[in-house]
Amino acid sequence: MRKHITGFSNPTVKYLRSLRDKKHRKRTGQFLVEGLRLLEDARASGRVPQTLVMAEGREHALLARLEADVVAAGGEVIETTPDILSKITGKDNAQSVTGVFDEWDTSLETLDRSAAPIWLVAQALRDPGNLGTMLRTCDAVGAGGLILIDDCADPFSAEAVRASMGAVFTVGVAQARWEEFLPWLRGGAGQLVAASLRDAVPYRGAPYASPCFILVGNESQGLPEDYEAECDLRVTMPMRGRADSLNAAVAGAVLAYEVLAGLEPRSLQS
Repeated sequence: MRKHITGFSNPTVKYLRSLRDKKHRKRTGQFLVEGLRLLEDARASGRVPQTLVMAEGREHALLARLEADVVAAGGEVIETTPDILSKITGKDNAQSVTGVFDEWDTSLETLDRSAAPIWLVAQALRDPGNLGTMLRTCDAVGAGGLILIDDCADPFSAEAVRASMGAVFTVGVAQARWEEFLPWLRGGAGQLVAASLRDAVPYRGAPYASPCFILVGNESQGLPEDYEAECDLRVTMPMRGRADSLNAAVAGAVLAYEVLAGLEPRSLQS
């Protein structure tokens, strides 16, 4: 039931390779996921690839189960050479299996703000590694999801998916412009909190309220002043060394755990 591909010029190889570029992912609505662990995380969360590509001779119990699920869902299984897999993924040491998934709806309307007491919001986050790390943080603290505001990195890029360690499949993701997000937020319950130096209170013990939306700004420029002005609460995090700020994803994680501790004091003891 496997399709064999041995030629570099095969149209399928060209198509799969094109998914490394954002413009082609957006055009086709599909993205690549490399590695058996990530593919198994996806399968465990109820998502299986439309196309599964594996190196010749690759056998593994988890891979066999994944292959069966792909076939049962009407997907395609391709067997090819390690060199062609490297061409598809753009890596000299590509892993022996990759999958093609359909992107899912990332509109604000897909989110249920009552589903969790805490959410992360990132504005103009450009680094896919930071984006993936924030997805992992969402998973770790039980956040409802990550909302990407304005021009952020692509959550379906290979770098972001890899950095998320599978959280992209378990954590809700939404994408919106600020002018869309703010009316949505104010249309229901929700406290908007940001780390700031403007009229801020210490982040420890601040009056957090559920559902709490933690807003993190761009890695180099931070949050625009008018965005900060819309926040219900601004908190400051002490810098005891020479650094004047934390990495965006780190700041989001530190603040998320403090918010969680304030909202659910007993949750961190379990």
